[in-house]
Amino acid sequence: MSLIGKEVQPFKAQAYQNGNFIEVTEANFKGQWSVVCFYPADFTFVCPTELGDLQDQYETLKSLGVEVYSVSTDTHFTHKAWHDHSETIGKIEYIMIGDPSHTISRNFDVLIEEEGLADRGTFIIDPDGVVQTVEITAGGIGRDASTLVNKIKAAQYVRNNPGEVCPAKWQEGGSTLKPSLDLVGKI
Repeated sequence: MSLIGKEVQPFKAQAYQNGNFIEVTEANFKGQWSVVCFYPADFTFVCPTELGDLQDQYETLKSLGVEVYSVSTDTHFTHKAWHDHSETIGKIEYIMIGDPSHTISRNFDVLIEEEGLADRGTFIIDPDGVVQTVEITAGGIGRDASTLVNKIKAAQYVRNNPGEVCPAKWQEGGSTLKPSLDLVGKI
């Protein structure tokens, strides 16, 4: 069952950010745009390349009013240890949520039950706490965080311009569509 259009389910978890342990709940996803990026595990191979790439886009995402949350089934203590020992992860400024109970991974339907690890899942959540996009990839396929910027701009445009939609390859400032009977069969 798709999570698109559904509100994030309740959870409470510990996280690591910029030298501090913090508590995060589903309420953190309200009042702003959020990107939630699940990954299998700390101290692995593809994961640090993705999380580092996400950090490279963090300032751009923040400028769009987006907060970023990474999530794995590791603990917040493991996130701190990884942050302290990896040059790539040591640069991360966004929130790293620990999900050792698997609650969040189950809520987002990315938990690989038999492994106790999360799939690579990326979710864009609107300021109402409602999921707008879902992307899940196989464990061996790293994601490109630069694609998030255009997806968020499109999601924000659609939210702010009811009755308009963004076509494929839409770029900010580009033409949009207004679905109507007049367009049927003409695109």
